[in-house]
Amino acid sequence: MSRIHRRGSYGVDAPFVPLGFAGAAVALTVVGVVATVMRGIAVGWLPFLLAALMVVSLLVYMHATWRGKFQVWSRLLDELGLRGHERLLDIGCGRGAVLLMAAGRLDSGRAVGVDLWRTVDQSGNAQEVTEHNAVAEGVSDRVELHTGDMMALPFESDGFDAVVSSLAIHNVRTPEGRARAIDEAVRVLRPGGRLVVTDISATGEYLRRLTALGLVDVRVRPLGWRMWWGGPWMSTRVVSATKPMRWSLSLG
Repeated sequence: MSRIHRRGSYGVDAPFVPLGFAGAAVALTVVGVVATVMRGIAVGWLPFLLAALMVVSLLVYMHATWRGKFQVWSRLLDELGLRGHERLLDIGCGRGAVLLMAAGRLDSGRAVGVDLWRTVDQSGNAQEVTEHNAVAEGVSDRVELHTGDMMALPFESDGFDAVVSSLAIHNVRTPEGRARAIDEAVRVLRPGGRLVVTDISATGEYLRRLTALGLVDVRVRPLGWRMWWGGPWMSTRVVSATKPMRWSLSLG
């Protein structure tokens, strides 16, 4: 897969997680040193091994947040087959990693991002940062940003040719709330439009909800090691679906 060159600054996803890996590695190393001095290497080797695992997990995580997700989303956006005139929505756009790559594939179209701008979900997450990144990437004329809740999107129905979301919907804490977010994504998607959602959890919920809502070509698949958030135990999957040309919401 080709290298993705980005000119913006996109921060770190869930920044407390890599800090946790780093802190655990340091603490386990100290434990290993103390155990080796007091009891010998026969006891001290295990903390050292666990510390090494934390370091590897940290490196895998940082690869995902700084490079892997860009490579994966470049492929997913290619699969959407954007022609340049589309209106695309990114739910939980953050600092614009996916939004601005999509904007780069548009000419007369529009890439619209919506977020609550919470720094716990992404370091330095702020609308002004995303605006600056749009300028840096040379796509500010095709980008529009909004503050809004994914469970009550501030957009009209059937208004977007494509809706995407990256690592965002799982931040809604309840299954009912996540179902509402999926409902809203479908509501604003025009008939015939495509929905693409990547996430680290609850993808089975999204799959079932989209199927129940009557969407077609509903699929889920793993995205591989490039979006491992520390290791295979925290991997990313993508759920995709198409809104039928004739569709009406049948669920409450």
